[in-house]
Amino acid sequence: MTAWALTKRSLFYLAVIAVVVISVFPFYYAIVTSFATGTDLFKVQYWPHSLTLVNYLNVLTTGSFPRNLLNSIIVAASVVLLALLLAVTASYALSRVRFRGRSLLLLTILAVSMFPQVAVLAGLFEVIRFFHLYNTLWALVFSYTIFTLPFTVWVLTTFMRDLPIEIEEAAIVDGAKPWTIITRVFMPLMWPALVTTGLLAFIAAWNEFLFALTFTSSNDTRTVTVAIALLSGATPHEIPWGPIMAASVIVTLPLVVLVLIFQRKIISGLTSGGVKG
Repeated sequence: MTAWALTKRSLFYLAVIAVVVISVFPFYYAIVTSFATGTDLFKVQYWPHSLTLVNYLNVLTTGSFPRNLLNSIIVAASVVLLALLLAVTASYALSRVRFRGRSLLLLTILAVSMFPQVAVLAGLFEVIRFFHLYNTLWALVFSYTIFTLPFTVWVLTTFMRDLPIEIEEAAIVDGAKPWTIITRVFMPLMWPALVTTGLLAFIAAWNEFLFALTFTSSNDTRTVTVAIALLSGATPHEIPWGPIMAASVIVTLPLVVLVLIFQRKIISGLTSGGVKG
């Protein structure tokens, strides 16, 4: 190996290490801080000096954080199921059914995601009030689905277009209806795409803050992002940094676990086994 090749490889690994450290260090420091209490919270520590679960117990046993955590789970799971159901059927129509204005409709769906949340906040608030959804979990499910659906539809439509037409033709010859083709033929081939889009939709719904703050007003309907933001004190020294860090770790762990569980599906070949000779 030449000196230049060795230098390039060394620089590459240094860059990888730098990216990993920059990405992981905030979460690591949150874990370290979540085990600290008292004056240790205001000291810079890169290694936990004591492993106490006081902050975690305070978060889980006082206040409404467990209820908020359950709300986030319900909302995020509902958004994933609803978005995938609508996106799969819409992607079949947009990729397989020929009709006038199909390309324009697809571009319109994609254009919805270009608007920032704050731009449509007032109008969406009026819609939610009109349907009497304010301060309910359905308000969050409705608003999150609106912003999740364009990306999900676009990705699944692009994927479904690449599936061999022979599979669909064979199903039609056997007398399969469109719904049967979607559920029995396409969906088994679409698992990697469904997992990827579903996971991204879950993360977006789990981490959303603006709509959750605006459309809910009681502890019974708030999600964890709002609950963490409301953990505050009168002065900086009275802010419960320990419980805040513990709550942040608890909220982040489900996302890490989901990515680790589904990482093989995410990176697997999307059309492997689609056509068998």
